[in-house]
Amino acid sequence: MDVTDITQYLDMAQRRKWWIIIPFLLTLLAGLAYALMAPKVYRAETLILVQSPKVPQDYVRSIISTSAEDRLRTITQQVTSRTNLEKIIREYGLYSEAENKTLTLDQKVALFRKNIDIQTTRGRREGPSSFSISFSGKDPKKVMQVTNTLASNFISENLRIRESQAIGTSTFLSDELKSAERRLAEKEADLRRYREKYMGGLPEQLDTNLRILERLQEQLDQAANNLRDAENRRLALQTQLAEQEKAVAVLPPASPGAGNREPEDLLSLKSRLASLQAKYTENHPDVIRLKNMIARLEAEEPESGDSDLPVDVRPRSALGESLKRQLQNTILEIKNLKGEMKDIQSQIAWYQNKVAETPKREQELLSLKRDYDNLQEVYNSLLNRKLEAEIAVSMEKKQKGEQFRVIDPAKIPDRPVSPDMRKVILMTLALGLGLGGGLAFLKETLDTSFKTPEDLKNELQLPVLVSLPIQQTAKELKQIKRKNLLAYFATGFLFILSAVAIVMATKGVDKTMEFVRNFVSGT
Repeated sequence: MDVTDITQYLDMAQRRKWWIIIPFLLTLLAGLAYALMAPKVYRAETLILVQSPKVPQDYVRSIISTSAEDRLRTITQQVTSRTNLEKIIREYGLYSEAENKTLTLDQKVALFRKNIDIQTTRGRREGPSSFSISFSGKDPKKVMQVTNTLASNFISENLRIRESQAIGTSTFLSDELKSAERRLAEKEADLRRYREKYMGGLPEQLDTNLRILERLQEQLDQAANNLRDAENRRLALQTQLAEQEKAVAVLPPASPGAGNREPEDLLSLKSRLASLQAKYTENHPDVIRLKNMIARLEAEEPESGDSDLPVDVRPRSALGESLKRQLQNTILEIKNLKGEMKDIQSQIAWYQNKVAETPKREQELLSLKRDYDNLQEVYNSLLNRKLEAEIAVSMEKKQKGEQFRVIDPAKIPDRPVSPDMRKVILMTLALGLGLGGGLAFLKETLDTSFKTPEDLKNELQLPVLVSLPIQQTAKELKQIKRKNLLAYFATGFLFILSAVAIVMATKGVDKTMEFVRNFVSGT
């Protein structure tokens, strides 16, 4: 585009200035009227930081299983619930304007929920690092108060949810710990009753039982040897007694004056003692018994009345009585040895049964101990988790866990978000200029008259010999002058309105109106 084209456009604008000024002015006035009269919607916003726990995870492990993102969705549902929003509506008197008088409470809650906006911002770690809460309304102060109230509700609800989850987990672990402790006590009682029932046959008593069996077997062998010796003595005594009775049977009867007591045969007893001493030690019961009998017989001498008996009768009768007593003692000894052997055999059978059942008891005991060890492991695990849960509950109560912290509280908004003054003013200016310029260009295009000698020359292809300027009368000149002044005034007014519109777009309607009022009042 050269200078000639620019001059033509400027000339056209000069000729068609009213076609530009009037549409532009009307459009600008309409835009300003809309900006001033349209209902204004303000928005307040607060930024909340998702703060990491103050105590490192290595020291205290959090028992909150839900992530911050899931918890934020839950809190959003709770904060924007019907009950909570109704409470806020009543507290701040929201939607009580004349145009909202016909709205029901449910409609107000739905409109309130629609005007709330929550946006999350993700950081490097998992879950949101921060989120913003914004609320839109017609009263700037109420918008700010409601936004801060919503932020406070988010923070308090987060603390309540975390503490509730921690306490719930701790209570659950406490109940499970009591149940595990009860089952462990029952299993301990079963194990104790089993040990008491099978005491003596437990696997750890196997070595003791084997040693006892070995000792009992030695006692049984000794008792068997003693029994064999006693049986031999009994046979020998029975043989001697039979021979003695045969010898006594052929002797004459004793005289009537003989005494009642027959002397013992010391020679036989001493002979028997010598035989026993050759086989046994001095501490053997038979040796001790014979010594006692010999000592008693030696202490008891025959009375005078016995001297009248025949010499052969008295020793033989005493020997028979001694043999009978020895036989009775031997029979009694055999009986006692048999009883002793029976007891030893009974004990051996008992311990052998215990040893034979040891593998079975070992398997049963292993099963009981395995169940007990499993319950003990579960109990210890629950106990450790219970202690961790109690520490986590204390951390949540002291607000040392993950928290929501307000870093940018809501403030009273300076300008409305709807209508957007910048967009309205820019669209108004663009529309006014476009409409005025378009109408002027259209009018210029429809006008077929010649404006310059060059237009005539170009149209007729003939040279212009002379051109005379238009001559106006004095009255026409005055009219032209008035029109030009009016045009200048209109242009100035248009520029002032444009400046006001630009200030409104940058500073806001309220500050612009305040500036205008101060300017008009001279303050």
